[in-house]
Amino acid sequence: MIEVKLYTRADCHLCNQTYQDLDSLQEEFPHRLILLDIDDDHDLLELYAVEIPVVEIGPFTLKAPISRQELEVALKAVQSEELKSGSAAELKNSLDYHKNSSWTGFDSLTYWISRHYLGILNSILIIYLGLPFLAPVFMQVGVEGPARLIYRGYGYLCHQLAYRSLFLFGEQPFYPRDAAGVDRYLTYGEVSGLSEGDLAVERFEARDFVGNQQIGYKVALCQRDIGIYVGILGFGLLYGITSKRIPGLPWYLWILIGIIPIAIDGLSQLISQPPLSFLPYRESTPFLRILTGFLFGLSIAWFGYPLLEESMKETKGIMERKRKRSQK
Repeated sequence: MIEVKLYTRADCHLCNQTYQDLDSLQEEFPHRLILLDIDDDHDLLELYAVEIPVVEIGPFTLKAPISRQELEVALKAVQSEELKSGSAAELKNSLDYHKNSSWTGFDSLTYWISRHYLGILNSILIIYLGLPFLAPVFMQVGVEGPARLIYRGYGYLCHQLAYRSLFLFGEQPFYPRDAAGVDRYLTYGEVSGLSEGDLAVERFEARDFVGNQQIGYKVALCQRDIGIYVGILGFGLLYGITSKRIPGLPWYLWILIGIIPIAIDGLSQLISQPPLSFLPYRESTPFLRILTGFLFGLSIAWFGYPLLEESMKETKGIMERKRKRSQK
């Protein structure tokens, strides 16, 4: 029976895929699979740390990225009687040719994304965060068509309640509900003339209310969402400026800094108001919404971007080696 060695390590998605491919070929090409974790052997770790998965099948050594077709070619070659008749070199050359000519347009795209992923994400966030601020700008200069289009589009992603939104070009940056207890600020009910009593009616009206020339116009994302995306974008920009040298945030600090504050503020407000009313009634303040949203977004990026960087480094290394082989 053919003996196959698969050099792998924990949390390696390419290793898992290669394992699945070998398993799917087991019936056609019976083989005994030996799994070798390189983290258990210092020499193997130095040899294959940036090349896994690595598969040894007879005289063939395949290194990432490994396709199912390449595994099939190697297994077939070893299984074939031609190995015993002196044509192993010819079959090996056939396998090498297949590997060296496999660079595709999708490979180019994957390689480009692995090198520029942070700039791509930051650019997307700048656009996503910038468009909601364009809506009040358009309203202020009298170009309502594009403004209404932005409000409508972001309305599928955010509640857009006026009393939980920021305003531009007005007397105040926000107009909270009277229940929020924010002193020295005019309330939403005072400036809009709309109800602050019936929550069902109020939410419907507050969603449609965009403002006017006197009080300004609301941003198309709510205060908490703005805090979240500013936090993600802020860390993304800082991560790029520092050349991605910021270590990842431990999971327990992510929960402590990001999850708990927004959960306390958001959930306590939600379950205190009809139809739930499980707690004494409360309405969060603009400051708390922005702050807890910012901490949530910042901690998500701080926890996730360093992990994404490790994955992209692995992908970039794999694609660079594959490109070199394709150019031979």
